[in-house]
Amino acid sequence: MELSILIAKISAVIYLSASLCGFSDRDYYRGLADDMYKNAALTYMMGFMAVIIGFLIVHYHNLWGRDWTVLITIIGWLSLIKGFLIIAFPKFIQRLSEPFLTGRTLKIFPYVTLSLGLLFGYFGFVR
Repeated sequence: MELSILIAKISAVIYLSASLCGFSDRDYYRGLADDMYKNAALTYMMGFMAVIIGFLIVHYHNLWGRDWTVLITIIGWLSLIKGFLIIAFPKFIQRLSEPFLTGRTLKIFPYVTLSLGLLFGYFGFVR
């Protein structure tokens, strides 16, 4: 349970900071995505980081219980899969992620990250 709480704390800080940036400057995220996929080395490193983080979570926290900790396991698996796909098929992932970085989805992004940040913050810091 200690590992779950640590990962929840880290996730809370990341999601809440992303949310604040999303509320203050939506265009920043659009530019960030464009820059990431224009730079092949950065895209490759982003995939490696996602694989490393996902693998560590899956390896040390592969818990499929009926409580909140399963969210951490799901995020770990999604990160691992996403990182693998970014490394193996960067252009495909760029095209796949394009709709998520424009229009209505970009407006929803800060609310989703705020919700996740508050959820993980509750389980990591409060509970």
